[in-house]
Amino acid sequence: MLYICSGAEFVVLAQVFQQKTKMKKYLVSIVVAAASLFCVNTYAQSTGDVFSPIVKYLEKGDAESLSAWFADNLEISIFSRTTDTSRNQAKQIMKSFFKSYTPRAFEISHKAGRPNMKYALGVLTAGGEIFQVTIFVGIKDSEYKIQQMKIERIE
Repeated sequence: MLYICSGAEFVVLAQVFQQKTKMKKYLVSIVVAAASLFCVNTYAQSTGDVFSPIVKYLEKGDAESLSAWFADNLEISIFSRTTDTSRNQAKQIMKSFFKSYTPRAFEISHKAGRPNMKYALGVLTAGGEIFQVTIFVGIKDSEYKIQQMKIERIE
């Protein structure tokens, strides 16, 4: 079937087609922008979560691997006893803690911060007890390092 239109109808059809084409371009632009934001956000989460390996090492009770994330000097607080210490001393403190309280699970309950400093609150189940863990990380030589770690019993 062939449809023949007059000049006025042709102009109207051309305008409708143009508007639909503009709307399609606009819609495609929105979809591409949304997809780009999603991809960037997914990439940032997969590559930018400094706490992922720290969670793994706390959960395993692996003081050796955890210490690789320690700053050269950091503050460790266990049961309200705060110590400014070197990386090696902090590693020994954590080894001793893990020996006394064998970890079963660790889960981050809250994360926040800025690009150069972040913190996380988590719950550690270890040795039949429950502890609240606070971790502060900061950038040192373009890498995040643990500046402060605090472990307190939850009663």
